[in-house]
Amino acid sequence: MVVITGASSGIGAATALAFARRGARLELGARRLEKLNAVAEKCRKAGSPDVNVRLLDVGQRASARAFIAATLRDHERLDVLVNNAGVGWMGRAHEMPEEKVDELIATNLKGVINTTNAALPWMLERRRGVIINVASVVGFRPSPYSAVYSATKHAVVGLSESVRMELRDSGVEVSCVMPGIVNTELASGMQQARVKNLQPEDVANEIVSALEVPRFDVFVPRSTGPLVTFAALLPRRARERVGRLLHADEVATKADRGTRSAYEARAAASAPAAEHDDREPTAA
Repeated sequence: MVVITGASSGIGAATALAFARRGARLELGARRLEKLNAVAEKCRKAGSPDVNVRLLDVGQRASARAFIAATLRDHERLDVLVNNAGVGWMGRAHEMPEEKVDELIATNLKGVINTTNAALPWMLERRRGVIINVASVVGFRPSPYSAVYSATKHAVVGLSESVRMELRDSGVEVSCVMPGIVNTELASGMQQARVKNLQPEDVANEIVSALEVPRFDVFVPRSTGPLVTFAALLPRRARERVGRLLHADEVATKADRGTRSAYEARAAASAPAAEHDDREPTAA
C-alpha cells in the first residue's frame, strides 16, 4: 500500500499515476476532494487495482492521525509513505503575513512530522516500510523572496537526515527528494533560471526509482547532486556569484505577482478536512 499526501495535483498526482502504472494499491490524501477523485480515476485506468481517497489536512495533527489510522484499519498495511503535501507562499521575509508563515510551517514541516509520527509505530513493529519526504533544492541553496519556504525545506532535509539515523537497522528506510523548480501550481508565475524547469513526472519517476534502488539523497535532476556538493566547497561569495550567474536569485524576486496572487488565492481557499475518524487502527 502506497500512501501519498498532497495527491490532488502536481508532483503528488504524477507520483500516484507512476505507482498506478506499476500496479500499486494507493491511498491518496489532499484538501481538494474533487481534484483528488479525478486523480484516483486516472490511477484506476492506469492499472491500480485499489485506489482510495480521503480528505486530509496534514498540518492538523488529528487529520493526519485519522488518515493513517483509516488506511491501516481498511488495508492492514502501509508499505510506502510519500510526504508530498506543500504550499509555496513567496515574498520578503519581514512582509510575510503571519497566517502565511503559520501555513507554510504547518503544511510543509509539521505535515511531514504528523504523518510520519502516525505511520512509524506500525512500520517499526513490522520492521518494514519506506518514508519518502519531498523537500526541495532550496533546502540546500535558498533564494531571495523564499525565506520561510526555504526554511521549511531546510527543516525537512534535517528532519529526514535525523530520522534516518534513528531508524538505522530498524527495517524502515527514509529518502529525501530534492527537486529543482517544477512546473506545478506552486511555481505559478515564477521566473525560470538558466537550469530548465522540471515536469512533475520527472520527480515522480525518481520517487519510484528510490524504491527500486534505495538511497537517501534523491536529487532531481540527478546532476544537481554533484553540483550541490561542489558548491558547498566554495567560499560563500563564490557560491552566491554562481547563483546570480544562473539567475537563481531572480526566480522569486521577478515572479509575476498577478499569477502568484491567483495561485495563493486558490491555495488559501482549499478547505481542510472537516470531519475525522479518530479511532486508533487495530493491529494487523
